[in-house]
Amino acid sequence: MKFKFYFRKSSFKKDLKSAYILLSEIEKHRPVNFLEVGVYQGVTSRNVCEKLQEIHSNKFHFTGIDIFENTNKSLDNKEMTSKHNRLSNPLKHIIFNLILKKDLNSMDSVQDLLTKFKLNIKLLKGLSEDQLPNISLEKIDFVFLDGGHSYETVKKDLKLIISKLKKNKIIICDDYDQVNYGVKKAVDEYKEKVTNIINLNERLVKIVT
Repeated sequence: MKFKFYFRKSSFKKDLKSAYILLSEIEKHRPVNFLEVGVYQGVTSRNVCEKLQEIHSNKFHFTGIDIFENTNKSLDNKEMTSKHNRLSNPLKHIIFNLILKKDLNSMDSVQDLLTKFKLNIKLLKGLSEDQLPNISLEKIDFVFLDGGHSYETVKKDLKLIISKLKKNKIIICDDYDQVNYGVKKAVDEYKEKVTNIINLNERLVKIVT
């Protein structure tokens, strides 16, 4: 399948190779219950749901966690996210901000993007440390972790997720290659504590619980 962007922002726009690696891993492991931490504008979520539907028809479940529009520049800076970046495309700015008055970061906007899968999805608004305990993580087969990027946040997320997931489940962490982020340090601390850690490329790393 083709990875699509739906006129929204995604870091995969400059790195389609990584986007297709993620989809190939989903094809390989064929998860039924999928968790994404860090939904942003929902581009990856939509493509993941399209892939899951391709594999399982409508017999899958997707859970997404994000703070959506409930953010601020201080939190963005701490977690190295980009919620407050203005739409760089002038036409998109006119359409979404001035005509539609639609915040693409909002939970409502992402739900609209995922309407096709409304019976298969659940979106949770809040910090990952607050929302992860509300999920039956023992039922999750595959996690795409791309939420807060500070060492403290990634460490907390991994600790909770790994402690609850069953053996040989999959976690793919994004931005492993970003030297100013805390992803690599947090992931590397689990090298002797999980079944395997595999570099899929410079950016994506796979943890097998």
